[in-house]
Amino acid sequence: MRKLELLAPAKNLECGLAAIDHGADAVYIGADRYGARAAAGNSIDDIRQLCSYAHRFSAKVYVTVNTILYDHELADTQRLVSDLGAAGVDAILVQDMGLLRFSAFTDFPALQLHASTQTDNRTAEKVRWLRSLGFRRVVLARELSADEIAAIHSQVPDVELEVFVHGALCVSYSGLCYASQHCFGRSANRGACAQVCRMRFDLLDADGRELEHQRYLLSLKDLNQSAHLEELIQAGATSFKIEGRLKDAAYVKNVVAAYSQRLDAIVAKHPSQYCRASRGHCTYTFTPNLQKTFNRGFTTYFLHGRQPDIFSPDTPKAMGQFVGKVKELRRDSFNVAGTEPFSNGDGLCFINDERQLEGFRVNRAVGNRLFPYQMPHGLRPGMALYRNNDIDFERQLARQSAVRKLPLHMKLDVTDDGYSLAAEDVMVSVRCNHQQAEKPQRDNIIRQLSKLGTTIYECSGVDLPDGFNAFIPSSLLADLRRQLVEALQRPAVPSHPVHDVSAPSAATVSAHDVAALSTASQLAPPPYAYPYLYNIANREAQKFYGAPDLTAYELRGGQGPLMQCRHCLQYAMGYCVKHGGRKPTYKYPLTLRLTDGRRFRLEFDCKQCQMNVYAMHNS
Repeated sequence: MRKLELLAPAKNLECGLAAIDHGADAVYIGADRYGARAAAGNSIDDIRQLCSYAHRFSAKVYVTVNTILYDHELADTQRLVSDLGAAGVDAILVQDMGLLRFSAFTDFPALQLHASTQTDNRTAEKVRWLRSLGFRRVVLARELSADEIAAIHSQVPDVELEVFVHGALCVSYSGLCYASQHCFGRSANRGACAQVCRMRFDLLDADGRELEHQRYLLSLKDLNQSAHLEELIQAGATSFKIEGRLKDAAYVKNVVAAYSQRLDAIVAKHPSQYCRASRGHCTYTFTPNLQKTFNRGFTTYFLHGRQPDIFSPDTPKAMGQFVGKVKELRRDSFNVAGTEPFSNGDGLCFINDERQLEGFRVNRAVGNRLFPYQMPHGLRPGMALYRNNDIDFERQLARQSAVRKLPLHMKLDVTDDGYSLAAEDVMVSVRCNHQQAEKPQRDNIIRQLSKLGTTIYECSGVDLPDGFNAFIPSSLLADLRRQLVEALQRPAVPSHPVHDVSAPSAATVSAHDVAALSTASQLAPPPYAYPYLYNIANREAQKFYGAPDLTAYELRGGQGPLMQCRHCLQYAMGYCVKHGGRKPTYKYPLTLRLTDGRRFRLEFDCKQCQMNVYAMHNS
């Protein structure tokens, strides 16, 4: 039976708990440092609480320690990983190979290693090498097609493959974007991305002719693979990852619920092949709708190969759900041709004549006639209208919107001096005198034991001995039920020891740790030449690769491309001859220009079907 895991983001403890309640099988979260989303950090205590709650449902918690590290941070990172192991974390996502030399991974053998997407995982060769280092799971590049995922799985079938299925897309292969560092001194590989890809650019040819003016040429739509989960499962994916560690709880609730329902439907369709990776089922007080949550428009990206319309050149902001077209304008209101209902306070938007996103709030809605707080200047009849804030939907999500329950099948038995109640290998008992019932008590006993109230359990059945005809006071039945629930919820004894987490000296993070983790053959360098982009920023990573002269891109003054993108502007404009486009009418090279005048040269690597972005040092 193959386990399917829905992996949800957690900005904080609230989001993590919401993810579990709404159907996640696992949650990934950042600690208070060294995660690729520096703005989404959490304390060890909050992570410990999340682990305790998630593990009740056999759900898991993964922590991102996936930035590159500098030498002075190694000891502190060693402490952090040890603290996370002691807190009950199930896996650490890693980019910097220097971490593999930490003793924390041998001190806590239950703590798994997952290779972050920041390690640029797009080939079977790379996945096989990561497996040889002890990585249990590899997070694949977002750009891979279903066929490419299937090819990796067929060549390396014993590695868990994690794929992104929903949320924001980086235009560059993850881990290979240095534009933020170059432009603003904020490294994306250090958790401080300034999102250069969401900025406006001019596109110029070699003669300075402007092909595009002030458009968001590198801003991609959001990923949505909700209709293709079964295809990804068949390709070999194990875990289905929702992006969003900067998103709020409402986003997490809606998206997790939507994908959880789809996975449940697949399991129900193939009950002998698949099951969910965690336990429990959810009931919702709302109907999940992915269109109603933050999105820049949706794309399946490269799932079926290269396709047009994967980017959003008019705006990097949320467009939301299409709700109709503007029909008639009046001085203080307008009406909408469409069937969607509106509410006071809804947020609406449209693309104006200048191809810019313009938004406004609805002050009052009377059917399909809307009265904005202030009439938007750019609104015209016939324009498409989108709702990027559905106030009624937000109110539903602001309340408790899901309950997750574990089915509990109980067994009542007679003991020498009273009665016992058992479930899931746990048994409790009460002492009392046995009394013969004057009338049948079976229904009352089952009813009393089934009153599990606000606990995480719901009764799926109660077994009584054959011919049982005893009287048990309701108070004793309640006591048995309470004892059983408390015993079931009692934290399990950790399966790994808790070690002293005092800071290691520089000398101790070395040979002993390497020997404990890997054999000499496993520490062989990757089976291909070192490219410029290896993120080697500390002495332990240099020792790992056996390459003392290699350092991270950020430390070497910017040699090589700032971005490596599968998104191609030449293809998007219809000028890719390789894919049936028309012959270009412009002169190479093409350049992108930011509003501050900085320029970036584009290289079209047609052999790799890739667009590279280089910095230009203007005089």
